[in-house]
Amino acid sequence: MDDLDTALAPPTPTTATALRIGDRAPNFHARSTAGPVEMVAYAGRWLVFFSHPADFTPVCTSEFIAFAKAAGRFAELDCDLLALSVDSLYSHFAWVRAIRDRFGIEVRFPIVEDPTLVVGQAYGMVARDAHDAGAVRSVFVIDPRQVVRAIITYPVEIGRSVAEILRVVAALQAADAGSGFPPEGWQPGEALLIRPDPTLDSVFAAEEPTRWFLEETRG
Repeated sequence: MDDLDTALAPPTPTTATALRIGDRAPNFHARSTAGPVEMVAYAGRWLVFFSHPADFTPVCTSEFIAFAKAAGRFAELDCDLLALSVDSLYSHFAWVRAIRDRFGIEVRFPIVEDPTLVVGQAYGMVARDAHDAGAVRSVFVIDPRQVVRAIITYPVEIGRSVAEILRVVAALQAADAGSGFPPEGWQPGEALLIRPDPTLDSVFAAEEPTRWFLEETRG
């Protein structure tokens, strides 16, 4: 098989159905704007893998400008970016050139072509509407073990928040470090919530009624 052709690993119980948090990310080989790519090559690093409905569309363009501007911040988290749509590789090239020429922003992260929908279907990125072969706005945060840790899907009409995706990656890393749980609206550097001790002794020993299950870490 030509390594430039889009190809997917044989279906497994995980890849045959919609992906869920905790599943292993299906491997694939495909062409991209940065050359041939495969999912297993990202093992050992965090990855934000996201799909967009189409090149040369207003909302997608605004998203890619934001992702390109934030690429350095993702890199600081040891996190790579990988995009996908059903458009051809040459469409991707023309689009990123147009973005650079008009906005002065270079989109350097790979954009995968998926004209046969093979990758998009394995990840549940393809719209269910039989008359719409485009990808929806899905985001998969994949950890260094190639495990899906977060899934965010937006409707076609609404652009993603790149700041929120950055926050999710940082929050997952903080939780993995074992220091505690990131609460609502948590930002890097803020206090985490202590992992509760689910025992009756801790319930009765707490200084306040809620302390046994809700308490921040102390600096």
